[in-house]
Amino acid sequence: MTETMQDIRLLVLDIDGTISGKINQVSPQVLEAIQAAQRKGIKVAIATGRMFCSAKRFYEAIASDVPLIAYNGAWIQDPLQTLPHQQLSVPADIALDILDFLSTKNWRSQLHLHVYHNDELYVDDFNERTAAYQERTGCKANLLTDLRDIVAQAPTKILAVCHTETVPKTLLPLVQKRYTQQQIYCTQSTAVYVEFTSPTATKGQAVKFLTEEILGLQAANVMAIGDNFNDREMLEYAGLGVAMGDAPTALKAVADAVTTSVEEDGVAEAIAKFLL
Repeated sequence: MTETMQDIRLLVLDIDGTISGKINQVSPQVLEAIQAAQRKGIKVAIATGRMFCSAKRFYEAIASDVPLIAYNGAWIQDPLQTLPHQQLSVPADIALDILDFLSTKNWRSQLHLHVYHNDELYVDDFNERTAAYQERTGCKANLLTDLRDIVAQAPTKILAVCHTETVPKTLLPLVQKRYTQQQIYCTQSTAVYVEFTSPTATKGQAVKFLTEEILGLQAANVMAIGDNFNDREMLEYAGLGVAMGDAPTALKAVADAVTTSVEEDGVAEAIAKFLL
């Protein structure tokens, strides 16, 4: 840890695996800790890979009063405003190439695709995983016969929902060979989710924008908590980056501190330790 708790004026929280676990909502213990931090004058923000529409209920649950970061940083918007502060897209040519690459027979037997555009979800196959996703996120999937039509419009995000936890281990290295970091940002957000966004859309860049451009603060004023690879840039940027207890070893390695797991209310523990 490089900063003292007196420096922290903004707490940034991931949703899934951080403030939301199996029950798909913020636990009373975590909510109480967040409210205690807010009473001390610390602003609390959400930075998630989720859709904007899916993240809003968590934003409301914690009574955040700063813009919400969705789609791993591609979308930054105050829910009370009609226009986003930032809305980044995957370039159409790259998006179409990703779609073609992931639509080959080999990959389509191992994953299915979600495409996000204008905060709407599009799929070309409605299956049990899609139904479960709808139920968990509260956002309806639009069924298309051909995803190329929407992908050609430069989508906000493409998500590969892998059928097993071994698929990302094979897919990610191939993606890194096929595309440069200037073409696409590709990350893993859960054991089976591989996400594609604009190369400038990361939680780290979004938290930097929120901190410095919107709130007029500095990295030293930020504490961020996350649980997976898509949180890495955010934890690296923050003056105090905290990894959840069940985060991958590589994420814990870049964090300043490690708390307990989401099911053990690790966020509440971290807030109590560093902010209260």
